[in-house]
Amino acid sequence: MSIDRSHRKLAHRGSYTNKVWVSPSSMLRVLEARGLRLPRPRRPPRTQRRRLPEWVEFRPNQVWIFDTTHFTRCRMAALAIMDLVSRKWICEVVSAEETHTQVIIAFTAALEAEGLMGAVAARADGLVDAGTDAGNPARPVLLAMSDNGPQMTSGHTREFMALHAIAQHFGRPHTPTDQAWIETLFGHVKAEFGYLCRIGEPARLRAELASVREFYNKVRLHEALDYVTPDDEHEGRGSRIRKERQAGLEQSRARRLAWNRSHKGRPSETGTGDAV
Repeated sequence: MSIDRSHRKLAHRGSYTNKVWVSPSSMLRVLEARGLRLPRPRRPPRTQRRRLPEWVEFRPNQVWIFDTTHFTRCRMAALAIMDLVSRKWICEVVSAEETHTQVIIAFTAALEAEGLMGAVAARADGLVDAGTDAGNPARPVLLAMSDNGPQMTSGHTREFMALHAIAQHFGRPHTPTDQAWIETLFGHVKAEFGYLCRIGEPARLRAELASVREFYNKVRLHEALDYVTPDDEHEGRGSRIRKERQAGLEQSRARRLAWNRSHKGRPSETGTGDAV
């Protein structure tokens, strides 16, 4: 059959047509014994991830990434926005729908929460010097990364982004690794706070997600940030914390070496010398 491009499908096609009943392994063995090879569909060529625009700076509030995850028990979808650089989970919108409306609501809340709405309004009103980066019409306020979902590519979404000087950057189709940062966020949230997936009331889910977001941003140490919180990184404290940690480790090592040198050859204070 021209529609069956594998020995497995061909084997099962025989039972569909009531002609032969054979296992896929036997079908493959017979085909190979007779020198027959089924034509395989051509694999699509590998594509390269699109590079970010040259104007993007690697600092907070330059690149946001957003996506939607589902809570099936509650029959709700949560659209979340995260800062790509600081990994700060900025906001989320929980709704039974997945349309441009949720995208617009989420970005409006995120712009206000990060204090960027004033800059967007001033730019739209022509109150910013066009000679500066903030007023340069060719330089967007920030970049929004997402997949190619209908709510992301919607004409209403594009119009909102254009009016707020937000450039869009889409990942490759069927390539979730292009959105690995926010997919990782969803994975950690559902794995570490598994009870969220068992909530059945939308109001409670919204309240719990807001509480988890607070913990995620201000308490949980992030491995990709060298173990500082996203809030510390977002507010510019991350570099100082890492330097102070390194200095503390070096001082501790120096004190330990000095103590070991001064007590070299002396009997252990515990009397036995065994590690506790």
